[in-house]
Amino acid sequence: MSRLETVTYCGIMTDIDRAEDELTPPPEGTGAISAHMTVDRQASHFKRARQARETEIVEDYVELIADLIDEQGEARSVDVAKRLGVTGATVNKMIARLKQMNFVNTEPYRSVFLTDAGRKMAEASRARHHTVVALLRAVGVDEATAWADAEGMEHRCSLETLTAFSEFVKKQKL
Repeated sequence: MSRLETVTYCGIMTDIDRAEDELTPPPEGTGAISAHMTVDRQASHFKRARQARETEIVEDYVELIADLIDEQGEARSVDVAKRLGVTGATVNKMIARLKQMNFVNTEPYRSVFLTDAGRKMAEASRARHHTVVALLRAVGVDEATAWADAEGMEHRCSLETLTAFSEFVKKQKL
């Protein structure tokens, strides 16, 4: 029996299947992925992954804008474009979208400023990023690779997973 619970993840409401699987799972590490869960649970996993992809770019922009403001005192579109490796036109389109979503404020020919909601999102994304880097470092991944691999991973992990990562890292430091 499926029991869906609505939770907020990355600022998006999503349904998580909390029911115990009706299938007897095959031995660990074997078989098709779908053999390890019910159809409803697998569908909820794919839905969560799609939602994470949708918010990933928004979070990356907001986090980078916060980094630029914190490091340089301002976030200019040209600096965002350089750091992301995209064109100025691409940044301008995204800044307009972020403004509509109430994550940034802008004025013509001026820097980009985060709203309170934008700063909150940036801080949450930054914290997730540091948690994933710490886990990767704790399991032996070199620093450069950990930072590179963490980019993207932090958007896909649930709060439960991030908490487990953090607890694991704490135990490794004892």
